[in-house]
Amino acid sequence: MDDRFIRTKALIGEEGIKKLANSKVAVFGLGGVGGHVCEALARGGIGSFILVDKDTISVSNINRQIIAVDDTVGRYKTDVMMERILSINSNCNVKMYNTFYLPSVSGIIDEDTDYIVDAIDTISGKIQLVIDANNMSIPIMSSMGTGNKLEPTLLEVSDIYKTSVCPLAKVMRKELKTRNIEKLKVIYSKEKPRGSKLPEEKMAEEMGNKRGIVGSISFVPSVAGLIIASEVIKDLLKGVI
Repeated sequence: MDDRFIRTKALIGEEGIKKLANSKVAVFGLGGVGGHVCEALARGGIGSFILVDKDTISVSNINRQIIAVDDTVGRYKTDVMMERILSINSNCNVKMYNTFYLPSVSGIIDEDTDYIVDAIDTISGKIQLVIDANNMSIPIMSSMGTGNKLEPTLLEVSDIYKTSVCPLAKVMRKELKTRNIEKLKVIYSKEKPRGSKLPEEKMAEEMGNKRGIVGSISFVPSVAGLIIASEVIKDLLKGVI
């Protein structure tokens, strides 16, 4: 056995190790949340990945995204994440797609995918991903908003219909209900979103411009990503350990 997972084997046993090594997880969105999902899943022993993200790394990503450093700015997130996963476990199988997941995109999710993680930003993409996961009978967990939040201890795993406070979760509840989606496992924050402290952002808000820079910090998206990874692994190991 590969010694890099010897301590994990001590916790979950040989059958648990084999189960994770034979599991395939598709991660949509490789930002502050999704990047840490991939990091923890790779170190946890997941054997196959599908990575989906169209963005390149920017300097403003460095404050919270695990693959964002000076040397990776300008590169595709999928490329950098794949390299990082393989540097953790060279035996991993990794497929990647440089695209946003939209209703017009298809053919990305393999039928043998064991779990889907939604860490993307667009409402239309999130909804379509949930619909496709349900149609394919693949378990999925979605991340709600982690921007403008400062308190990671207020993150909570729940069903989408039991969420509160989070503006993104409110929209998702409404949209999924109209599509007869009965449940969705999510992580969301019970912290009320904070306003921007940038002078130009406050001025824009006073003038009626509600769009602007979303505040973020290193430890909220990362904690959300680690919690998602823990839920994925625990769900995959049900009935095994």
